[in-house]
Amino acid sequence: MKKDPVSIFWFRRDLRLEDNVGLYHALFQAKLAGKKVLPIFIFDKTILDKLEDKQDRRVDFIHQTILSLQNQLTAKGKSLHVEYGNPLEVIVKLIKQYSVECFYTNHDYEPKAIERDASIQSLLKENKIDFHSYKDQVIFEKNEVLKDDGKPYTVFTPYSNKWKKFWESNVPKIHPSIKLIDFFMDSKPLSIPSLKAMGFETTDLVMPPLDWQEGLVKKYTDQRDFPAIKGTTQLSVHLRFGTLSVRKLALETKALNTTFFNELIWRDFYQMILWHFPHVGKGKSFKAQYDFIEWRNNEKEFEAWCNGQTGYPIVDAGMRELNSTGFMHNRVRMIVASFLTKHLLIDWRWGEAYFAQKLLDFDLAANNGGWQWASGSGCDAAPYFRVFNPRLQTEKFDKELKYIRKWVPELDSLNYPKPMVVHEVARERVLAAYAKALKP
Repeated sequence: MKKDPVSIFWFRRDLRLEDNVGLYHALFQAKLAGKKVLPIFIFDKTILDKLEDKQDRRVDFIHQTILSLQNQLTAKGKSLHVEYGNPLEVIVKLIKQYSVECFYTNHDYEPKAIERDASIQSLLKENKIDFHSYKDQVIFEKNEVLKDDGKPYTVFTPYSNKWKKFWESNVPKIHPSIKLIDFFMDSKPLSIPSLKAMGFETTDLVMPPLDWQEGLVKKYTDQRDFPAIKGTTQLSVHLRFGTLSVRKLALETKALNTTFFNELIWRDFYQMILWHFPHVGKGKSFKAQYDFIEWRNNEKEFEAWCNGQTGYPIVDAGMRELNSTGFMHNRVRMIVASFLTKHLLIDWRWGEAYFAQKLLDFDLAANNGGWQWASGSGCDAAPYFRVFNPRLQTEKFDKELKYIRKWVPELDSLNYPKPMVVHEVARERVLAAYAKALKP
C-alpha cells in the first residue's frame, strides 16, 4: 500500500509551537502542497549516555517540556513522535516507515551538532529528501553582522553597534507557526519514553516561569548585580531550550531597558564567535598564547571550590547555589570563575566543564565565552591583570551578606573554613604565571 508523502520537522533547541521559524516553514509548505508534517523529538542517546548524574535537571526540564508539547498537540488530535536513540539511526528508521519528501529543522551552531547535521544531510540526500534548516535560536547569526571588510568581530562593543544598525533595517518578524498546527499529521497520542526508561530519575526541578515582569526588566540595570534580590528574569533556561522565542522577547523588551537588550546581543555575539572560531568549543583558548599558561591544577583545591568550601563566602555561596539549584547569579558566576582561574590558578576548562555539568541553562557558546572572559584568554576578555577581589565584590554587591548567609549559614561559626589563599599573594602568583606565558 502506497504511503502518503509527508514532511518531518525535528524539534531540538526550539521546544515551542509559537514563533518557531523552521516549524512555520514546514507547516506553511505542507499547507500549500496539501500535505502533512510529522513532528519528531529525539532524546539523543549519544549525549544522554555520557551524563554521569542520572538526576540531571536539564533532562527533567526537557522531558517535562516535551510532555507539555504533547498535551498541546493531543488536544488537537495530533501527536509528537518521540524516541530515545542515536539521531542518525532514528531518522533512518523514520524514512523507511514514512514516505518522507522534505525534512525541516532549525540551525545549531555547536561543533558536534554541525558534524551531526552534516551526516544527516548526507543521509537525506542519498534518499532524495530535501533538507531545510533555518535561523531560530538567535536574532542575527553567522555572517549577518560583520566588519566592513567582511571579517567577524572579536570585540563586543563595535559588534553591538553594528548589530543595532542592522536591526533597524532587519527588525525580526514573528512567525505564526502555532496557527498552522492543523497541518501536523492526525494521530492518536504516541507514547513518550519515560525518564526511567532512559536511565534517569525525576529531580527537584521547579519549572521556571515563562513570563517576565515589566517592572523587573525596567529596573534591570540597577538591580541585576545584586544576588540577594530578584533582579534578573531567569529566562536564560527558556532561551537555551527554545521554550521562549528570543525574537519575541527582544521585540517586547527593547524599549524597556537597554542593558537587558544588550544581554540578548551578547547571546548572538557568543554564538557568532563559536561559529567563526569553532576551536573555542573544542577546548582551545581563543587567544592561542593563553594555552601556554602553567596552571597549578590542584585537585583538592578544585574539589573545595566545587563544594563551596574555599573560605571566601561570596565564592562559596555561589557554588552552593549552583549545586543546590542548577542556577547561579550572573555577577557571582564572574566572581567564582575569576577565583578559580586567578586565585587558584586552575585551568578555566575545569571550571567550564563543571558548569556544563551543573547549570540548568548551560549553553556551550555562552559558558565558554564567560569562562574565557574570566581567565583573560577569550575575545573581548577582561585584561589578565584584573583579578576580582572577593571581599570588595562582597562589599559592593552583598554588603548586608543576605545572599551569603542564605547559602553559608555557618559563616560565623568555627565550622567555616579559613580562606584557602591570601588574595594579595594569589594575585602576585597569577600575574607572574601569566606574564611568563605571555611574554613576547
